[in-house]
Order: sequence, then C-alpha cells, then structure tokens
Amino acid sequence: MRAEFPDFRLGTVLATSFTATLTERCGEPVERIPTPERLVDWLAVSGLAVDSCTPTQLELARDLRESIHAAATAAALQDALPASAVQVINDRSTHGRAAAILTPDGNRQWQLDSASRVEDALSVIAADAISIISGERDGKLALCASPTCQAAFFDTSQSRTRRWCDMNTCGNRQKKARFNASHRKRAERPAPAPLSKSPEK
Repeated sequence: MRAEFPDFRLGTVLATSFTATLTERCGEPVERIPTPERLVDWLAVSGLAVDSCTPTQLELARDLRESIHAAATAAALQDALPASAVQVINDRSTHGRAAAILTPDGNRQWQLDSASRVEDALSVIAADAISIISGERDGKLALCASPTCQAAFFDTSQSRTRRWCDMNTCGNRQKKARFNASHRKRAERPAPAPLSKSPEK
C-alpha cells in the first residue's frame, strides 16, 4: 500500500467497493485512486491484479465507477436508470477478456487475460454491478444514511435494514455526532435555581 494515500474501504461486494474509491461525495470528497498506480493497488487487493495502468485507463475506471454509482443510486431510489450510465457499464462489461474459474476450495475467482489489462478487470467490476443492479443477487441496494456520504451499498443483512455503507466509518461518525450533540444540549441547559430556604420561625 502507498502510505501517502487514504486507505481503501474494502467490502464484500466488488462493485460497491469500487464506488467506495470516492467517498464523502456529498461533503468533502476523498479520492482514493488519484493515480494510475493507486488503481493498480486497488485492483490487486480486490483479486484483479494487472501489470500496469495508464492515465487513459484510470479515466475509463473512474467513468465506470461514477456510472455504477449513478445506476446503483437510481436503483436504490427505484428511479429509472440513467441511460448514459447503463451504456458505460455495458461497454465496460463487453470490452474485457476475463473468465470465471473455480478454485480448489470451491470458490469462484476471476482470471484475467494473460496480458492483465485494466480493461479486463473493469469488465469483471461491470459484470458484478450488473448482477446487483438487475436484482439477480439476493440483497437490496440502499443509500448510506450519512448526509455527507450517500454511497450506494448492497444490503445483504437478514432484515435488509442496514443504514450505513460502513459501520466503522459512517456509522461510528454518526453515533459520535449524536452523542456530542446530546452532550452539548445537556451542558447548555441552565442549572436549576437553588431552592429557597423557608424563613426561620
């Protein structure tokens, strides 16, 4: 990991982990893949290692990321999917040469073309996005309740009532904000007036 950059937020769903490479979209945005090398890092920790990345490929990746975010947000709100976002997702899905393989322990893993191109990795991410936006997988798209985040995430909890994209970040931040607000209110309350003593007889 390159220490000068913000940490990645890695979840269990590839497509929404990818959209989380840009966080705090409604506040002060934090870009977690600001350079081609940083995208290479993210792909490696996500099981999609590539040999290299050019600035043009980084732009393709960011375009896909924002298209997934737009489509997933629309799906979470039950709005019509933006046509331009759908086009980008479909284009990236069909422009790669990745294959699903079965590991010895029975899990699915993606194998990229021998040249390990960024486009191959993006096709896997796009296919993952299609599977959650289309409703193919068991879960529900939702938006993070943090007003500065509003990230789309895939809720696979039993009750489908998750409120935060990440409990360790947005969830804890909101809990702390609520605690601090209630603490301030208590501190600002005027002290009760002293009880007046009854006159001595």
